[in-house]
Amino acid sequence: MLIRHADPARDAGACAAIYAPFVLSTPISFEEVPPGESELARRIERVSATHPWLVAELDGTLAGYAYASAHRERASYRWAADVAVYVASASHRRGVGRELYRSLLSLLARQGLRTACAGITLPNSASVGLHESLGFTQAGVFRSIGYKLGSWRDVGWWQLQLAEPQLQPPPEPGPPIRAQS
Repeated sequence: MLIRHADPARDAGACAAIYAPFVLSTPISFEEVPPGESELARRIERVSATHPWLVAELDGTLAGYAYASAHRERASYRWAADVAVYVASASHRRGVGRELYRSLLSLLARQGLRTACAGITLPNSASVGLHESLGFTQAGVFRSIGYKLGSWRDVGWWQLQLAEPQLQPPPEPGPPIRAQS
C-alpha cells in the first residue's frame, strides 16, 4: 500500500468516486449531493494549504483518502484539527483506513497540532471501532443534529491527544508536513 499526498489534478476524480456512495446511500456524510471532480480538486487544494490530505493506493488504484481541517475558526482552536477518512467499498477490511489515519495523525503531530477530533454519524460501529483502536475516546454526542435519509441523526465526537498538555503556551502550529513517499 502506498500512502502519499493527494494531487488535485490526479486524485480528485477518484476521491469523488469513493465519496459519492457515502453521500448518496448512507447517513455517514451529511452532504446530500455528491461533489464532483472539480469541487473535490478545489477542496484538496484548499485543505492542503494548511493540513494534510492523503490518499492510499492499492495495486495502482486509489483505495481511500484521509484529511484534516481546522476544527473551528476561533484562534484558540488552532492546535486542533478535524479528521476524516473514506475508503472505497472494494478496499474495506484491508487496513486502508488504519494506515491512512496512522500517517495523517503522525503528520499532524509533527506539524504541532495537539488534538484530532472526529465526528461520526451514529450508529457506525466500523468507524467507532477504527477510531477507538487508534486511541480516540468519545468526547460527547450531538443528539438529532442532522436529518438525512428520512431520520434525525446523532453525531458522536471522538478525540485523540496528539501531544500532552503543557503549562506554558505551545509553539504555533507549522505548515503541513510532507510525508516521505
